[in-house]
Amino acid sequence: MDIPDLPPDFSFNRLAQTPDAMDFAFEVKRAALGPHIIARWGWDEAFQRAFHEHQFRDRPVSRIMCQGQAVGTVALMTASGHIRFDDFYLFRAHQGRGLGTRILKHCLAIADAHGMAMRLQHLKWNPVGSLYRRHGFSVIDETENHFIMERQPGGSELAS
Repeated sequence: MDIPDLPPDFSFNRLAQTPDAMDFAFEVKRAALGPHIIARWGWDEAFQRAFHEHQFRDRPVSRIMCQGQAVGTVALMTASGHIRFDDFYLFRAHQGRGLGTRILKHCLAIADAHGMAMRLQHLKWNPVGSLYRRHGFSVIDETENHFIMERQPGGSELAS
């Protein structure tokens, strides 16, 4: 699913299935998610790269541009009765500045416009879960390592 631009400063450019695009997406993921992976399992470069390459081939990952600068990645995919929000990673220099909130709200508006729930998953020990809860997501399932969350169309945001 293509993500429309978010004026005045965000654009979302679908990454091609090229080695350079895959490397960019991997570097963003390593920067954003790496500390949370290392905290539990350490970092196995070969495993992480192979896992990333497999996932990258199966997802429509977009480069997030803010005022002409690459700040991260995101993927939206339609699934059976919902939209999946995935590969949402921001370089650490762009975290904690409200960019993630703006991008998440934009993607939620897309899901709302389609009348579809949005689902995602995140590592249980990753503090990003608080962002999702603030925007109306609730846990609908879990695995040993992940919470699976969903927000219904038009779901309310909680006070920040």
